[in-house]
Amino acid sequence: MAHASGLMRSVFLGSGAMTPERIVTNAELETMVDTSDAWIQERTGIAQRAVAGPLETTASLGTEAARRALADATLKPEDIDLIVCATSTPDRTFPATATLIHAELGIPVAIAFDVQAVCSGFVYALSVADALVQTGQAKTALVIGAETFSRILDWSDRTTAVLFGDGAGAMILGSVPAEEAGGRGVLAHALRADGRHADLLYVDGGASQGGRIGKLKMQGQAVFRHAVGNISEAIAACCAKAGVEVADIDWFVPHQANRRILEGVARRMGLDDHKVITTVTQHGNTSAASVPLAFEVARQDGRIKKGDLVLLEAMGGGFTWGASLIRL
Repeated sequence: MAHASGLMRSVFLGSGAMTPERIVTNAELETMVDTSDAWIQERTGIAQRAVAGPLETTASLGTEAARRALADATLKPEDIDLIVCATSTPDRTFPATATLIHAELGIPVAIAFDVQAVCSGFVYALSVADALVQTGQAKTALVIGAETFSRILDWSDRTTAVLFGDGAGAMILGSVPAEEAGGRGVLAHALRADGRHADLLYVDGGASQGGRIGKLKMQGQAVFRHAVGNISEAIAACCAKAGVEVADIDWFVPHQANRRILEGVARRMGLDDHKVITTVTQHGNTSAASVPLAFEVARQDGRIKKGDLVLLEAMGGGFTWGASLIRL
């Protein structure tokens, strides 16, 4: 069994994604709150979002994304020995959504737990799975970002109701001896958190505080002011750890919060626009599902290919933020 000496490397094996059937356009939102398609698109870049139906849950969306990732990797459920699910909208207070997905997939006894870092959740979950694979505690990891943020929105609040959508994305990592990886695999992470800004983006409820779910609250302009600088620093730190230049990266897969944030980070880092994967127009902000959803869109349309150097980044409530670098 390998230990933390770096003898093992986590390599990408496959990915998948799932979004709900129901699409809510900006035109439909115009009938629900005082807003307009032009206002939403100008400020956010969002044209539509998918919203979970009564029978769709975080676990059901995550399960389908996982099934598609397994098919993509040509693996069976019994090949998986670790599930890390990033979500802020679990099906239940407990057990972890990862265990519900585990049961639905029919996986034998394995490691399964959730990570809660809001919109940064997938990057955090990927780093945790990578560490467990590198140290030999798991051989094949299923990393999922899944959310049903529509359940925690105040649909009368036009400042937040227009921003979020539902969905799930999954990625599978496998264990390979580092000397056999040929440069492939997860290369570095840079994770950050600063809880002093918790009141800028939060849900006003919880099991321990009032015993109710609560609704999402956000001070958008304040979040924006922190986002560009924080994300840019994490990207630079992640690249430095891996010993690569920003210019060497083939694709940037950012958290799809807001087109203005994506453009701000691109300008700050000197990124070529054509390297930035942007799916916020069709998905809105799907929190922890955002990065794997965008990644999968770009894989399916042929942009992201084997051998490419891909940087994932996100920032969310907490504040949490971070970046991960992977060569496919």
